[in-house]
Amino acid sequence: MKEVKHVAVLGGGAAGFFAALSAKAHHPQAVVTLFEKTSKVLAKVKVSGGGRCNVTNATADIDTLCSAYPRGGKQLRNSFYRFNTSDTQEWFESRGVMLKTESDGRVFPISNDSQTIIDCLLNEAQAAGVHISYQVAIKSMYFKKNSWYLSCVNNDLSQSFDAVIVATGGSPKSSGFDWLEALGHVIVPPVPSLFTFNMPNESITRLSGVVVEQAQVIIKGHGIETSGPLLITHWGMSGPAILKASAFGARILSSSKYNFETQINWVGERNTELLFQQLEQCAAAYPQKLIGNQKAFPLPTRLWQFLIEKSGIPSDKKWIELGKKQARQFAELLSNDVYAVSGKTTFKEEFVTCGGLALSNINLKTMESKSNPGLYFAGEVLDIDAITGGYNFQAAWTTGFLAGQLT
Repeated sequence: MKEVKHVAVLGGGAAGFFAALSAKAHHPQAVVTLFEKTSKVLAKVKVSGGGRCNVTNATADIDTLCSAYPRGGKQLRNSFYRFNTSDTQEWFESRGVMLKTESDGRVFPISNDSQTIIDCLLNEAQAAGVHISYQVAIKSMYFKKNSWYLSCVNNDLSQSFDAVIVATGGSPKSSGFDWLEALGHVIVPPVPSLFTFNMPNESITRLSGVVVEQAQVIIKGHGIETSGPLLITHWGMSGPAILKASAFGARILSSSKYNFETQINWVGERNTELLFQQLEQCAAAYPQKLIGNQKAFPLPTRLWQFLIEKSGIPSDKKWIELGKKQARQFAELLSNDVYAVSGKTTFKEEFVTCGGLALSNINLKTMESKSNPGLYFAGEVLDIDAITGGYNFQAAWTTGFLAGQLT
């Protein structure tokens, strides 16, 4: 293990804090200083998970865990063997933060309050002796005589550092990485990931608030298929199934300028013949019931009635009056309902980007730059991003822990 006396950590987010704590754990005698460009640290942790902080995911199988990352999953495989979701949970719980796992695998503090996670990290940093310097924005750095020197927006730091860990997060523009590119690193142009679909010309938006627990989403023409809960909003569609599709399609949807078609399977069955048979069974069981009142599938009532209307079936029509042709058309709509998407909506406080520092720049065992000794990286500054469910935080904990070893 390298001997280090002074360590700079750039960025006061999840990855930065974990990297600083890891550096102190592995190098107790080192002076570790964390630099944050704003007046607050852990801002993203504060707002994540609706203010509850989705700390990680309970997925224990490494291959399954890696599949949650559209970019970086394969490269992180060995890293997850060294620090994974179980390690994250043990780390927090051993420090008094009790966690709970929800039915979908997301892990939250029992308190349902992200402040619990923030307080834990701040207390650990204070106990470990991590120095936190606020409102210090780094614009460039240079290496001279085995030391790193940081240049700030307002002044130059006179102190030199044996090692620097960059955990400055993602940037919506490539220019945000210019200072790293100047050091010889390759930057993958950033584009948004994890966004909702805007459907300004689709009448389904009048169903705002309706949730389908298990829908299938296909981005037509691009081979992207996802499934999970889907939320209809006043501007279009959201929910895990949509966000997952946006993550895996981040680059191709950007290239299409967010104008594309998405196909929704509302009932989770692709075989339209089976759906047709189920409609006929419902007609046989409830011949005198109105189609609008008697659902053949467990869909929200408002959505069921909307789909009936979209299929051209009067809601006051009785099941016995539904002809085979209309039934087959309705079966097709249930499994292949197409909507035009024109634009996206991102979560400004929790924005996630696809892109950043190319993973080819670093040694993934140590998170150290291949071209700049003593320079390490962690978190969303890297070209790593995941679907929702605590996976992005897990990447921050894992890369922060490995970078902090300074090996």
